[in-house]
Amino acid sequence: MGRPDLNRRQLLGGLGGLFVASSFGFAALGTGADALASDADTRVRYWNLFSGGDGSNMIAMLDAFRQANPDIAVKDSTLQWGSPFYTKLAMAAAGNRAPDLGVMHLGRVTGFAPGRLLDPWDLGLLAKYGVREQDYNPTLWKRGVIDGKLYALPLDIHVQLCFYRKDVLKKAGLLGDDGRIVPVTSTDEWFDVLKEAKRATKKGLQTIGMWNADQNFQWWFFVAFYTQLGGTWFNDAGTEVTFDTDKAVHVLEFLRRHVTDGYSDPGFGGLASAEQFINGSPFVWEGNWSVPVYSGAKLDYGATPLPPVFGRQATHAESHSFVLPHQSDRGGPANEAAHRLAAYVVQHAQQWAAGGHIPAYTPTLSTAAYKKLDPQSAYVSAMDHQATEPKVWFAGSTGILAQRVGPVVVSSTMGSAEPQTAADRMKKALTQLLATKNPMDGKTAAEGGAA
Repeated sequence: MGRPDLNRRQLLGGLGGLFVASSFGFAALGTGADALASDADTRVRYWNLFSGGDGSNMIAMLDAFRQANPDIAVKDSTLQWGSPFYTKLAMAAAGNRAPDLGVMHLGRVTGFAPGRLLDPWDLGLLAKYGVREQDYNPTLWKRGVIDGKLYALPLDIHVQLCFYRKDVLKKAGLLGDDGRIVPVTSTDEWFDVLKEAKRATKKGLQTIGMWNADQNFQWWFFVAFYTQLGGTWFNDAGTEVTFDTDKAVHVLEFLRRHVTDGYSDPGFGGLASAEQFINGSPFVWEGNWSVPVYSGAKLDYGATPLPPVFGRQATHAESHSFVLPHQSDRGGPANEAAHRLAAYVVQHAQQWAAGGHIPAYTPTLSTAAYKKLDPQSAYVSAMDHQATEPKVWFAGSTGILAQRVGPVVVSSTMGSAEPQTAADRMKKALTQLLATKNPMDGKTAAEGGAA
């Protein structure tokens, strides 16, 4: 069957309620901005959303690729992270001006109209350049497959972690002989740990920072612990909400108790929590991208996946993944070079791990060099215990689902809503979203707006 057309006017109409016109500009250009003027035989245009430390690491990997493949010129462009990036990528694909290669959060791929705004990967070309399905965690690979075709090639997973100060925990008797935090397998054990850690904490510092007022972090934490309880979201057909409000209440009460029992100060925002951790606060929950910050501060610290307080290991995970934005004439040397570039970066992700991310290409994880990384090698088990958002069009990093239910989780954690009330509101929001049509293709989840 032919591909249905999706023009700029239709796309603007669908996105009009979600984004503003100012979203469409570039934030910065990468080192390959002048690549089109080079004498290379083949040129690849590559859009990404990496800035800061991630941006520096990506540039280093691209430069290594250029040196190893002088016949391919890479023009890399860095756009503003978040909705502006996805809007510009969608507009380019709809207007047949898409780059040869792009990056997306894996959770966003389902809602990006695969087959209309994204083209599938050629598994033969990936294999030619050394990347195969068996090189990946099976669950992670399958998340990129929609209607039997691979639309996302994962570069990493990035996870929520429990960072801890080894110096404080040693004083509290909470470090094992291996120098890591003592095992925790229940909520009671976790709060016992916090109780002992608080006694060893300097005055004026909270025991744990957990981004209490941030809708994204609170949502990510909720996803992790709800998954630990075996909670589900929708049936396989995408026609029914299976969200368990009883399990949700357990999670919401657990999160809220950190505040009510005096371990987490609701007045400290995320950045303040990180600052407190640097100054001696024993714990902070946040993403693995903070590893370079704490390592740069020369702290005596460790990191582990969020504690399995409900008896099952699971920590929230997302993935930066390579995608092929739709081109009506995709194929030929540029397309093959895009496959070659993505395969190279995936296989040379040791540099990427320096930013705290867990490389998706599993052979990297067994190398001696990766095993020497600290604390990265201590939380690599998260690859096998990923708690992810449901595979529906409105999910994904900072997506509509997080925007709708994240503030509800915050209201419970901060005490402005009772956990039961918040759980009921979450289920109502899920029900409404399930019946909502994806502005990219006009379909609900049950109609094919999700895999």
